[in-house]
Amino acid sequence: MITGLHHISLKCGTEDEFKRAKSFYLDVLGFKIVREWPEGAMIGFGNGMLEIFNNGDGIKTKGALRHIAFATDDVDGMVRKVKEAGYKVFIEPNDIVIRSDPEYPARMAFCFGPLGEEIEFFQER
Repeated sequence: MITGLHHISLKCGTEDEFKRAKSFYLDVLGFKIVREWPEGAMIGFGNGMLEIFNNGDGIKTKGALRHIAFATDDVDGMVRKVKEAGYKVFIEPNDIVIRSDPEYPARMAFCFGPLGEEIEFFQER
């Protein structure tokens, strides 16, 4: 039986990528280190974790995983932090309504993370 999301794994190709990724998730987004080992770290974000390895090959292709969506109560504030840290926001904060039954109003924005990963900030309304 599945009980929830445990972690999402990211691979860094260089030590510099690893340092940038840790800095982004810890310093910019405010996540916390759960545990570290020589090849990586687990970084907690509330109801799940990011596992970041520093021993990847550095090849980045777009596969089936399209983006990581983080729940927030302040999309605009998260976008400000990301921009202040020098990261690119490619979809500015905007209100949407997902046409479902019932309709699903939300506020969202997208940015690129330090490894080129697409990150969505999602606020249910």
